[in-house]
Amino acid sequence: MKKLSILTLLLLATALGSAQAYEGKGDLKLQIGANFQNNGSGIMASLDYGLGENFSIGAASTYLLGVNTILDADFSDRIDLKAKFNANLGSVFQLGDNVDIYPGLNLGLKNFGGHLGARYFFTDGFGVFTELQTPIAKYKTEDLTAAEKLHNQFTINIGASFNIQ
Repeated sequence: MKKLSILTLLLLATALGSAQAYEGKGDLKLQIGANFQNNGSGIMASLDYGLGENFSIGAASTYLLGVNTILDADFSDRIDLKAKFNANLGSVFQLGDNVDIYPGLNLGLKNFGGHLGARYFFTDGFGVFTELQTPIAKYKTEDLTAAEKLHNQFTINIGASFNIQ
């Protein structure tokens, strides 16, 4: 039993030691998680593709499943689609191969915004992430209805990250 425990710990340490949060050019990450914001929560998915050592582009989509019942939110209020541009800085700050932080900009259906994210990979294929997003410039400048404020406010994403190669 003791030998099995030691072998399991060695295998786990090897797997954790070789995990890559961002590998540079050609890296492909899929993230699936939950989105939380004022008056709504939902699901989100994003795909990031590495263009260089510290730069990636991608797309993200969010759909709000749970919206406050007092809002008259239709499909167009519940969904958002964004193009993302990330600066992957885990290697710059020497955080280790399995950690990445990525500030960036996003251009979506609702606004132009910024985000700050972090990923931690347990193995080469699986990790967790969190992402904070905020609008910088909203497309609609007059007073927004409560439903129009969905996706036009500070949001938090959290979930699982997958290495796809």
